[in-house]
Amino acid sequence: MQNIEPRRAFGGMTKEERRSVEIEEGLENLSRYLDGLFRVPGTGWRFGLDAIIGLIPNVGDTITSFASFYILLAGVRYGVPKITLLRMALNIGLDYLVGTIPFIGDAFDFFWKSNKRNMDLIRERATGKNAGTTSDYFFIFGLIGLLVLLLIGSIIASGIILYYIFTSRPLI
Repeated sequence: MQNIEPRRAFGGMTKEERRSVEIEEGLENLSRYLDGLFRVPGTGWRFGLDAIIGLIPNVGDTITSFASFYILLAGVRYGVPKITLLRMALNIGLDYLVGTIPFIGDAFDFFWKSNKRNMDLIRERATGKNAGTTSDYFFIFGLIGLLVLLLIGSIIASGIILYYIFTSRPLI
């Protein structure tokens, strides 16, 4: 009888070995504070500081995005594959973009929990602490650079819109 070795992926680790990677408590707490700190009584529905701080137009979403970048960087430290890092960055970008839309974005922040999603991805795909390579860090800093440009662009666009609203000049 042939002994078949379990499929090894993500740095030669089996799925069971990857699940044994321990995530630092501070990272877990950051995710919980941002996305699940408060519970609506009588329901299992949770929301966090991301939804509350996001009520401040543009500023709130920008501040919480920088906290989300820390979780994204942690993905590199835990050896998460680049495609998963890209997915994590898209979660943050979507949270920010939709979060900047008045009223709709505020409601979206209560339901879309990008930090919790990203922590779940780290737990599922991590290969181990300090497993990130130099190319992983270059990749992630490039993604963060693009996300920061998105943040800056939306702040400039908001400033232009507010300028035209307060000066009573037409946009076009």
